[in-house]
Amino acid sequence: MVDYATEIKKLKEELAETKRNKRTEGHIGLLRARIAKLEDKEIARSSKSSEHEGYSVKRSGDATVVLFGFPSSGKSTLLNALTKANSETAEYAFTTVSVVPGILEYNNAKIQILDLPGIVEGAASGRGRGREVLSCVRGADLALILVDVNKPEEYEAIKKELWNAGIRINQHRPFVKITKTKNGGIVIRSTVKLKKIQPKTIKGILKEFKYNNCEVTIHEDIDIDDLIDIIEGNRKYMHGIKIITKIDLVSDEKLNEVKELIKPDVCISAKNNTNIETLKKIIFERLDLIRVFLKEYGKDPDLEEPMILKKGSIIQDLCEKIHRDMTKNFRFARVWGTSAKFPGQRQSLNHRLEDMDIVEIREK
Repeated sequence: MVDYATEIKKLKEELAETKRNKRTEGHIGLLRARIAKLEDKEIARSSKSSEHEGYSVKRSGDATVVLFGFPSSGKSTLLNALTKANSETAEYAFTTVSVVPGILEYNNAKIQILDLPGIVEGAASGRGRGREVLSCVRGADLALILVDVNKPEEYEAIKKELWNAGIRINQHRPFVKITKTKNGGIVIRSTVKLKKIQPKTIKGILKEFKYNNCEVTIHEDIDIDDLIDIIEGNRKYMHGIKIITKIDLVSDEKLNEVKELIKPDVCISAKNNTNIETLKKIIFERLDLIRVFLKEYGKDPDLEEPMILKKGSIIQDLCEKIHRDMTKNFRFARVWGTSAKFPGQRQSLNHRLEDMDIVEIREK
């Protein structure tokens, strides 16, 4: 049986010893491609041989948010502060051994918050049920990344585990399209100047992944990792919020040192309720949710309980959320709000809605 871990270690050692310049870029690209392929094989093998089942969590609410971090980073205390879920808390590691859910109600939205078990180094390779935890992260709409103010070194470890699991936080999918062809070799077209990777490196990496005939169209300045991500095609791109926790335990001077190192979105003390309302606001904003109010024909709109949708939703999404048969019976809709050119404008199912729109749906 192939020892993937040993092969990966050798390749990473060679990569670390290779000086980085234009002459070695192609070789570095091939090393990274081979490492990525072996890591995928290692994960696939360990997934088949794992005796554990993944955590089964039923999604509820308008969006799902996960609390992610090392043991005793303050996840359970934060869950309780956000949702009053009464998750068990203690001053020692591994308090949470299963996924604990709660509901945050904010701006009329019901947001599911999941307190995940703390990870350990090597989680992406399966240590400490890490793969099951990371699977929950992949299935969420937003990740809250918690770092204990007294353990700032854990942030780099968290980033590494997320990266190794194919999760790209606060990144977008590179604007690159690869189309396989029957012949003609590798044809590269770029609408921008490529400063981070050379065409010959692109071709070398593609051939390593058995793309010998294909057309590549590139619309942004990508690097080696971006190209490998696109080729593998199994990456998860999602929003994340960096949070420093337990700030009540350190001086302002110490907190400023950690803030400079991590560049957090918010610093909190869940125990003292410090900046919890600020965090709720950031969660709502990062989820890109919009509120749409419904109106019955001949009546005033219901401004008490809006429908919560994802930004970019169309009227068809609204209909399907109300009732699965509404799309079949749809005639037209009238819309009041920023998405309409004038009040009560008649619209079809593919009309894109905006926050605070009012919609009146007419059925057959």
